[in-house]
Amino acid sequence: MTVFDANWALLTPEIVLGALAILIFTIDFMTGIHGKKPFIGRLSVLSLIITGALVVMTNRTSGSIADVFIIDPYALIFKLIILSGVVAVILISMSYLEKHKEVYQGEYYSLMLFSALGGMLMVSSADLITLFIGLEIVSISSYCLAGFKKHHRHSTEAAIKYVILGGTASAFILYGMSFLYGLTGSTSLVEIGASMPQLFQDYTFMIYLSLFFMLGGFGFKIAMVPFHMWAPDVYEGAPTPVTAFLSVVSKLAGFGLVLRVLVTGFEGIYQEWAFIIATMAALTMITGNLIALSQRNVKRLMAYSGIAQAGYILVPIATIITNVGVNVLMFYSVAYLFMTIGAFAIILLVTEDTGSHDLNSFAGLFSRSPYMAVAMTVFLLSLAGMPLTAGFVGKANIFILAVSGDMLWLAAVMIVTSVISFVYYFGIIKQMFMVEPRANDKTLSPSLGTKVVVTVAFTFTLVLGFLPGWLMDIFTTFNWMRLL
Repeated sequence: MTVFDANWALLTPEIVLGALAILIFTIDFMTGIHGKKPFIGRLSVLSLIITGALVVMTNRTSGSIADVFIIDPYALIFKLIILSGVVAVILISMSYLEKHKEVYQGEYYSLMLFSALGGMLMVSSADLITLFIGLEIVSISSYCLAGFKKHHRHSTEAAIKYVILGGTASAFILYGMSFLYGLTGSTSLVEIGASMPQLFQDYTFMIYLSLFFMLGGFGFKIAMVPFHMWAPDVYEGAPTPVTAFLSVVSKLAGFGLVLRVLVTGFEGIYQEWAFIIATMAALTMITGNLIALSQRNVKRLMAYSGIAQAGYILVPIATIITNVGVNVLMFYSVAYLFMTIGAFAIILLVTEDTGSHDLNSFAGLFSRSPYMAVAMTVFLLSLAGMPLTAGFVGKANIFILAVSGDMLWLAAVMIVTSVISFVYYFGIIKQMFMVEPRANDKTLSPSLGTKVVVTVAFTFTLVLGFLPGWLMDIFTTFNWMRLL
């Protein structure tokens, strides 16, 4: 296929989003560096909504550009998740940026849009080159966002650590990709997947080496143990809205890429890597939950919580690759989006008001803002897996999947680590309801964007807990044909 034969209309959402990101950056530049610019944030949200509408319109039917850029239900759902996550992050960022004048709004919002663009490219890529381009768009934007408070030592430290370790992870990914290209002469995951069984038989060691290098690089991006050490420091040092972005959008886009690569390129040797992924999932759940027990900084606690959640999301990939398995992964990804972004919206509200990231900053939150305290409780219980929440339904489905995939030991690890997570989540709940507010604490006044994000996340977390069938029914109608 030549460039003249390709159906470039399939790239319409990505092209439009890239153009709008550049336009917003230009508008900010033309209106001066300093000053309040709430319209920039609103334009960014509008840009993402327009992109989401284009995704729904152009991604309803499957198609591809020479098996390099693929449109299928899998890409559709993950793109909507990514766009929704970035919209939520921007909404909770608006009041934060107005308060912190050292963060330039135009660059911030543009980088958020470019990150969304990179994530969209990642989940639709079936070629080593295009997926790496998408991955690096997200990574470079994240490096810049992590160090946006450039006059603060912790933010600068976070950015330096992130860029050095992230660059190393990218090098590992490229090195692993080079083995595949050297053996096949192609960068297409479809072609690589078709020849994988024979390649593994002829070049077993080289395929293992390629897989391990790529898993190491991807493991860094999703904070999978033992490639997780960067996450707590970066989450703590980065601006809190950026921490929310890294914990939700960047992580879920990474999972979208990992599943695409493993199933499209390595499905022929599934039995060889399934146990490796299962082992990494168990280690990730155990490490994240155990270390979270000793954390007093709420952002570091959420970092280790996010590491543990990565382990739960890895389980469907490790246990069984069928339409049912993808349905379960998609459901938990949606649940994770709402319960985590809602929690971070309240964390941002509380820590900005108190000027502290210690757990005691939540002291007496129920007295200061009953609605926010109740909502935060629901988000935390959902993350822990309490019944009648979205997190419980998602974990229950994953547990059933692990049992049906003959991985009872992995299902047991899920149960034990979920019980452990209740301990540190209840530490925050105890502060909100059982500790008196500090003398100088006042009633919280959340911004409109924060109220919208918390309300939507709160609603979906409960609705998916009480009535999960409607979303699972939607996913069941999809045939993840391009993925499987």
